[in-house]
Amino acid sequence: MSRSIAFIGLGIMGSPMAANLVKAGHTVTGFNLQQDAIDKLVAAGGKGASSIAEAVADADVVITMVPADPQVEQVILGEGGVLENARAGALVIDMSSITPQTSIKVAAAAKEKGIRTLDAPVSGGEAGAVEAVLSIMVGGEAADFAEAKPLFDVLGTTVIHVGPAGAGQTVKAANQLIVAVNIQVVAEAVVFLENAGVDLQAALDVLAGGLAGSTVLNRKKANMVNREFAPGFRIDLHHKDMGIVTSAARAVEAPLPLGSLVAQLVASARANGDGSLDHSALLRGVERLAGRTVN
Repeated sequence: MSRSIAFIGLGIMGSPMAANLVKAGHTVTGFNLQQDAIDKLVAAGGKGASSIAEAVADADVVITMVPADPQVEQVILGEGGVLENARAGALVIDMSSITPQTSIKVAAAAKEKGIRTLDAPVSGGEAGAVEAVLSIMVGGEAADFAEAKPLFDVLGTTVIHVGPAGAGQTVKAANQLIVAVNIQVVAEAVVFLENAGVDLQAALDVLAGGLAGSTVLNRKKANMVNREFAPGFRIDLHHKDMGIVTSAARAVEAPLPLGSLVAQLVASARANGDGSLDHSALLRGVERLAGRTVN
């Protein structure tokens, strides 16, 4: 069934996701702060809007995909935002990665206006968004999840309802913890293998086929071998996410001894000017520790 969808936030992730919804036959009206992103959606067969109010006016479903909590609060709760302009009964799906507390706050504010919400953060990076193979973890009412499931299936291959409002963000925080630690240890293995004089590509290929294999290794080994760090997911954003998971873990008294260390290494990468690079550029931090000159 074709749906009328407003898509707010057409960045690295949002742009291909909105395009995939268009390809699936939905009517998608996009809004973004940069006009070129709106133009790209229009070229893909979608529609453009000059404001959030215009984008959401006739939408059954509103999807937001913005960088962090302040942007979610501004776009959904702020003046001229989604809740001011969406029609009663609309379903707002926030696919940003934010704190569980903000998702709960959004859900409560929306409920007062007769608007339903889901928090549905994703994992898979830019490649996952383009290929429509994202993992989507969803918090909210089961009935609303069931209604949104056909849309999620257009965007991803692993789509799971994980609990009430905020639960999606809690699971995403755990995801980001695992990914960051995994990237860091792959980076350490790369420097170890290079220092030992081993054929790096051959070594990573055989490691990927055994118990050491992972989605992170498969997706990020080429970045590390070639030192190509164009952002699929920026270190700046992973730094934000490590703050979320360390705070959330403290709130539930869950220890993160290794995660806390990796959070500091992510912060160090950012402090060394690597924030705009892909998170696979954590390799550069290991190279610095190894005494290499990093350009």
